[in-house]
This record gives sequence, C-alpha cells and structure tokens, in this order.
Amino acid sequence: MRIGVLGKGRIGGTLGKKWQSAGHDVVFGTRIPDASVPSQVSVPQAIGSSSVVLFAVPASAVPQIIQANLAGLAAKVLIDATNNMAGPAMSSVDLLSTEVPSSKVFRAFNSLGWENFAAPAFGHDRADLFYCGPPDKEATGVVEELIEAIGLRPVRIGELDKVDLLDSVTKLWFTLAIERGMGRHTAFKVLSD
Repeated sequence: MRIGVLGKGRIGGTLGKKWQSAGHDVVFGTRIPDASVPSQVSVPQAIGSSSVVLFAVPASAVPQIIQANLAGLAAKVLIDATNNMAGPAMSSVDLLSTEVPSSKVFRAFNSLGWENFAAPAFGHDRADLFYCGPPDKEATGVVEELIEAIGLRPVRIGELDKVDLLDSVTKLWFTLAIERGMGRHTAFKVLSD
C-alpha cells in the first residue's frame, strides 16, 4: 500500500521507516523535500500519490494542509496522529471530517510516544494501540494492518465519538511517562478473559 506520511519528525519518521521495513511503499511529504532522499516529496505529491495519509505534523499546520489539498485528500484513509495539547481540541478529526467528508478519518498513533513505535515489545508482551474511526470494514482493516506492521496490537475503541476518550489516554500516557517519571517507553496492555 502507498502511504503518504506528512511530517518526518520522531512520530512520522519512526512510523514511516517501520512501514517501509514491513514492505509498504512510503513517501514523506515535507515543505522542502531533500532531493537527495528519494522518499521525500512535496506535501501535495505525497497526498496525491497515496491511498493512506498520516498527519504527523504540528496541529497548527493541519488547517493549511487541508485547504491546500482538498481534492487530493478526497476519498482516502486519513489518520490523525497530531496532538494539540494547548488547543480546545487535541485532535484534528473534526476538521478533517468536515472539510474532506468523502474520506475515512481515523484517530491513531497519538496516545503513545514514538519510543513505543520504535520498540513495541516489553519482554514477551507487545503493547496495545488504541484507535477510533468509522465502521468501514476495509478502511479499518487498513489501519489495523498499519498498527500491526509496527508491532503493536490494535484495539478499536469505537467510532469518532470516542476521540475524547482516546485523547484522555494520551493525557494519561503523558502523566505516567513524564510527570510520574515512568519514562517515555511506557505503554498500555488490555487484559481480558
């Protein structure tokens, strides 16, 4: 599958490299692509050539990216991994859903630090990654495949009406990892019978 990763920082860079290692075709969309890096292209090129687009940019950049690329974003799987910690809403899913209604918008890869994407195993256990999105079977399968490809277990918590709940998990992660000093390689595991 062709994945456009918007942002090449720790989240986008780590996920993109893991997906490349898993055999996916990944391009990194940046404002100023490095011509010496074949996988770096402009943001419009990354969006236009991909069936899945991951938003791993600062939340403040999302509105401008959407407005400049409305046609390219249409009818794709869009994954919001942004965290606007100081804003009225942590996610950009409402904006993406409103501006690009033909797309399947998911909230994922936002509730753990990048360290957990780089090293998802804890001894013999692998961490879980919570996500939410529409009940579209094909799009959900794509998102779960991408979560599995980085070594995490996908746990769907519902549709986009669960975004606030998922963002609460993000806040819990920051509290445990940073405030309580557990470290950034801290993750979650759901246990049930």
